[in-house]
Amino acid sequence: MLTPPVLHFEVDDPAAADVAPLLLQLDGYLAELYPTGNIQPLSVEELRQPNVTFLTARVDGTPVACGACVRHADYVEVKRMYVLPACRGLGLGKQLLEALEKEIARSGRTTIRLETGTAQTEAVELYERAGYRRCAPFGEHRANPRSICMEKCLA
Repeated sequence: MLTPPVLHFEVDDPAAADVAPLLLQLDGYLAELYPTGNIQPLSVEELRQPNVTFLTARVDGTPVACGACVRHADYVEVKRMYVLPACRGLGLGKQLLEALEKEIARSGRTTIRLETGTAQTEAVELYERAGYRRCAPFGEHRANPRSICMEKCLA
């Protein structure tokens, strides 16, 4: 069994030269999964807003995964989670989700929500194993047969 690499998590600028390619790859991945274009991911400008914390996971200084926490009035939404394909299957997604949850807990928030797509079965499994349960659409998310909304309460 492979040993997961040691990740270093840090709050980062999504527009940084070494981070921006992760978001471009994520956009391409989502476009392949959902070619109808009904997904509107947060832009780099939106990820740089004061209510957003953007994390990267680095191995030997190289970004290999990212995710964001968007603080709303009564919940925090996890968005833009992505692990490079070459690094999948090593538990990095679990580590990244745990780092995002720690960031949320540090902010004193307890309700976490997220939206993912039906084609992202590995992501759905990761979230379910981490204690997320399906919930009704929230925020700007609307009922969509290709969309799954989930939530978790930190206590």
